Amino acid sequence: MKTIFSTDHVHPRDRFDFWHDVARKDVADHASTPRCRQTFRAQLRSGSIGAIGLVLFENSEMSVSHTRHHITHADTDELFVCRQFAGSVSLEQDGREVLLGAGDITLIDPRLQYQGRFSDDSELLVLKIPRQLMEARLGQTRELTARAVKPLGGENRLLSASLAMLPFQTDGLSPAAEALMEPHILDLITLSFNGTREETGVHTSSARALVRVSLRAAVEARLADRTLDVGTVARAAGVSVRYANEVLAEESTSIAQLIQARRLARCRQALEDPLQAGRTVSEIAYGWGFSDMTHFGRRFKAAYGVLPSEYRRRARAK
Repeated sequence: MKTIFSTDHVHPRDRFDFWHDVARKDVADHASTPRCRQTFRAQLRSGSIGAIGLVLFENSEMSVSHTRHHITHADTDELFVCRQFAGSVSLEQDGREVLLGAGDITLIDPRLQYQGRFSDDSELLVLKIPRQLMEARLGQTRELTARAVKPLGGENRLLSASLAMLPFQTDGLSPAAEALMEPHILDLITLSFNGTREETGVHTSSARALVRVSLRAAVEARLADRTLDVGTVARAAGVSVRYANEVLAEESTSIAQLIQARRLARCRQALEDPLQAGRTVSEIAYGWGFSDMTHFGRRFKAAYGVLPSEYRRRARAK
């Protein structure tokens, strides 16, 4: 992750105001008050994994407020998944308050008002996730905000550990690697927050969201198998083909379309990858489950606008 601001070389009288300007642009517009302006220190780093923005900020004790005024001036449509690294933060949204310690995770919706109180030496990672990507998996998220996801169960521990590594492992990742990591991060988030939904008795479409995750996992696990069909995927997810396609229709897809889209995406990533330059287009296509090169070329061009060989040539020229 790239450091985009630090108070280390700023005069003490200007540190907070400079930091506040940067934080308003890179995280969310808000009002903020430090406990002590003269001793205030902060650092802000940013990065990304595919469509997911990453912001890691360390700061001295302060309070923040995201009001209706800030909401009306917002020009993004994202949800924030927050993972505390050090210190603590208390966040309030929609009548709920959550206290995050190291390893804890919560969801915040910047379309709604929120308040926060950061301890001294707080360190917080914020994943800025396009709302559409999250709601496609979780459905409506309003009842999930400001609820603590503790690293206690298997899924929650895995999610917390995975998010803990992101700030230190994202530099230098290829676009292909980012494209592979993004859906897995989103699926881990979905599993953990669906668990929170069940624990708190929130009644929404959690069962259907879990089926979507199971279907996607079943597809990813068997993409290289040329005999993979819709029945195999549905059985692996424990549902009928009809129900599986009904659930996936909420994302404007089906089992067959999902298999094809994911195979094409894997082939595209391989064609972009310099480490796979020695493999032919045919080897890549066969390796990801395609058995007919004419069909593969036609589907690839429909998805990405050019034939696979031309796509590889352009990727190498960048």
